[in-house]
Amino acid sequence: MTTAPNQNRLTIAILALGGQGGGVLADWIQEVARAEGWMAQGTSVPGVAQRTGSTVYYVELAKPDGSGRLPVMAQMPMPGDVDVVVASELMETGRALLRGFSTAHRTTLVGSTHRIYAIGEKQAMGDGRGNGEKIIEAAHQRSKRFVGFDMEAATERSGSVISAIMFGALAGSGALPFPTETFRKAIEHSGIAVKSNLNGFQEGFDQAQAPVAMPVEDVHEVPVPTTVRGRELAARITAALPVPAHVNALHGVARLMDYQDGDYAALYLDRLETVAALDAAPFEMTAETARHLALWMGYEDTIRVADLKTRGSRIARVRGEVKAQDDQILSITEFMHPRLQEVCETLPAGIGRKILGSNRMTDLLGRFFTQGRHVETTGLRWFLALRALAKMRGMRPRSLRYVEEQERIEGWLELVRSQAPLDLGVALELVKCQRLIKGYGDTFERGLANYERIVAEHRRSPRGAGEIRRLRDLALADDKSVAFVEALAG
Repeated sequence: MTTAPNQNRLTIAILALGGQGGGVLADWIQEVARAEGWMAQGTSVPGVAQRTGSTVYYVELAKPDGSGRLPVMAQMPMPGDVDVVVASELMETGRALLRGFSTAHRTTLVGSTHRIYAIGEKQAMGDGRGNGEKIIEAAHQRSKRFVGFDMEAATERSGSVISAIMFGALAGSGALPFPTETFRKAIEHSGIAVKSNLNGFQEGFDQAQAPVAMPVEDVHEVPVPTTVRGRELAARITAALPVPAHVNALHGVARLMDYQDGDYAALYLDRLETVAALDAAPFEMTAETARHLALWMGYEDTIRVADLKTRGSRIARVRGEVKAQDDQILSITEFMHPRLQEVCETLPAGIGRKILGSNRMTDLLGRFFTQGRHVETTGLRWFLALRALAKMRGMRPRSLRYVEEQERIEGWLELVRSQAPLDLGVALELVKCQRLIKGYGDTFERGLANYERIVAEHRRSPRGAGEIRRLRDLALADDKSVAFVEALAG
């Protein structure tokens, strides 16, 4: 049910993630209203989202009617009774729509079109991302006016914070009957980061005047070799591989040189060329193998995780995300839970197998790895420990995990090569089965088990391309693989 708007009463719901300044935005709105002689009340309802915590801030404004009586204001937004909704991220816009805060004949909806992916989206075996296009379509249908653009990008352009962008977009939407100058004065009166906040306000104000900006997919630039070895491998790609595989192969070489070294990247091309020799136009099998082989050869182990967690580029990225100033100290605390198996997989193959093959030794050592721990990667002790682990990259080819993964990769490629002369469609679907193998820990083991079951079924009773694709999609459909197991049992 939608209630009729009241010109002397305005209701505003703000949906923001933790750390995005939703409370600051609510305070600014109240200050604007009071400066214009209106009464204002603000409340917040904290919630638990699957990202960094989500809070609904509610602001209610009332224009005095001259009677001297104070209005009774609500403590939280009610479906069908909200004049303005401001959402800091696309999925938060979707939540506002699902909760009925935005209605077609009443609500001005101001929302960002960028995404911050939820844990559920990230941990999905397949592509678990929510459909952003459907949310934007619904935003147009379920609002009187939808003001949408990438507020994260606007934040970067202006060097400000997203709360200032949202404040400017709200002013630019014209949904509130207050002069623009009063909005600016609210920022000035706060006395905090006034210059950058005003820059952000202006950016948001200007964007609100433009048509809704659809989200743009990230485009990864083709790597350009910067070393002699890199240029040699790039030339080899051009000479030995079909054109449709060039871009994926260049990305693969760059990834594996960063992961291990030039020799490992050369091994990648050795393997890829054996597949290309069996392919035919349009060379989709080679292009897909170039991508999936690089992903498998760049598997995540403890050495890789330690390296990525302590890179200067990562720390700089986090500083940028939290808008840390040059004179501010940044502390990053990670939750890490390496299991005994993952530790042993980092050891030389013989030692790792000996420990994991002994019940006595696993019982003795396993008790030290039963619980995770919080690790301050910006602290000297843990930073040095992780950097020392990252420096073990040269020892990786002798590790148990390396030996096991190379055996699995060779088995996969041999299966693909054996199928290619018989049916390129089947070979292509077997290449794509690598999608099942990702992550580390339980996620990796579950995906690997599903992959091995599909391969075993195919070896026992050869399946067509469509059936392999169906089984793979079922395995990716949910983290418990219920439908996949049922399909195999049937």
